[in-house]
Amino acid sequence: MSLAPDSLGPTLSIGEILVEIVATTAGRGFQDAQPLIGPFASGAPAIFIDQCGRFGGSAAMIGAVGDDDFGQLNVKRLEQDGVDVSGIRIDPVLPTGTAFVRYQSDGSRNFVFNMWTSAAGSLAWTEAVEALVLRSGHLHVMGTLLGQASVWPLIERAAELIKARGGSISLDPNVRKELKADAEFGERFERMVGLSDLLLPSGDEVFITAGLSPEAGEASALQRLFERGPAEIVLKRGSEGASSFEKDGRSSHAAAFSVEEIDPTGAGDCFGGAYVAARRLGLSVSQALDYGSAAGARNVTVRGPMEGAGTREQLDQFITNTPRRT
Repeated sequence: MSLAPDSLGPTLSIGEILVEIVATTAGRGFQDAQPLIGPFASGAPAIFIDQCGRFGGSAAMIGAVGDDDFGQLNVKRLEQDGVDVSGIRIDPVLPTGTAFVRYQSDGSRNFVFNMWTSAAGSLAWTEAVEALVLRSGHLHVMGTLLGQASVWPLIERAAELIKARGGSISLDPNVRKELKADAEFGERFERMVGLSDLLLPSGDEVFITAGLSPEAGEASALQRLFERGPAEIVLKRGSEGASSFEKDGRSSHAAAFSVEEIDPTGAGDCFGGAYVAARRLGLSVSQALDYGSAAGARNVTVRGPMEGAGTREQLDQFITNTPRRT
C-alpha cells in the first residue's frame, strides 16, 4: 500500500476556503444584473477534505476564514461532515474569500474571485496548526497552491514533518504550462512530485507533470514520474473513466458513470477525497477507483461545488444504481 494507514492520523488539506455564488443563467461574465444562488461552501482543498470526511476517513483542514456568516457556513459544513477544523483560523479583519461563477453555453466558466486578498490569504503557522500537523498521517496538496508565496512555507513544513513520522503525500498537479514555466513555481512543483506517494493528474496534466509532450506517449510519462518518486498514479480521464498505475507494473481502470451533469465544479476534488480516504482505510486500488469515480460523478448531479459529496453508504447505492458509460 502506497499511502500511510488511516490509523496514523488524519488526511490533512491546506489551502483556500471560500464561498461560491453561482449565476442561474448561462452567458458571459457579470457585467449585467442577473439571478444568483448560493452561498455554497467551496475552495478546492476544502471540497477534497469534505469528501474525505464524508466517506469516513479521518480528515483535517488548515485554512482561514473571516469572522462572518460565510466563514461560519464553511466551518460548520466541514465539521458536520467529520473534518477536524482545529487548524482553521478565524481572521478578525479580512472577510471570507468568495468566488462568483457563471457558466457559458459551451460549459466553460467565468469566475470573479476574491481569494488571496481575503482571509484565505492570511494563513500562518500557529501552535494549533503545528499540533494538527504533528498528529497527521497524510498530506494532500493542490498544485495551484505552490505558486502562492504565503502558502508554500506551510505546505513545505507540513510535508517534512508528516513524512518524518512515516506519513504519506498525495498531489493533484492541477498545473498549466504557463505556471510550470515559472522558475520558482517549477522548483516547488518538482520538490512536491519527488515527495509524493500518489499523483492524481487529469488528462494531459500527466505530460506536463512529467515534463514531456503528449507525443511522447502516456507510458513514457508514467515511467518518468515513477522514476522521480511516486508509487501510485491515478489518471482522471473525465467521460472516459479513471485509471490507476502502480510502480510495480499493475494497473486498473474504472469506467465513468453515466449521469446528467448539473455542475461540474468540484468533481475532481471529490474523486480525490474519496480515493485517498478509501486507500488509507485499506481498500484495494480497484475499489478506490470505483469510489472515486462515483464521488466525482455524484457531485456533478447537484448544484454547488461540494453539495453532492457522498457518504460511503450513499456512494455504494450510487454504484449499484447508476449505469456506466460504455
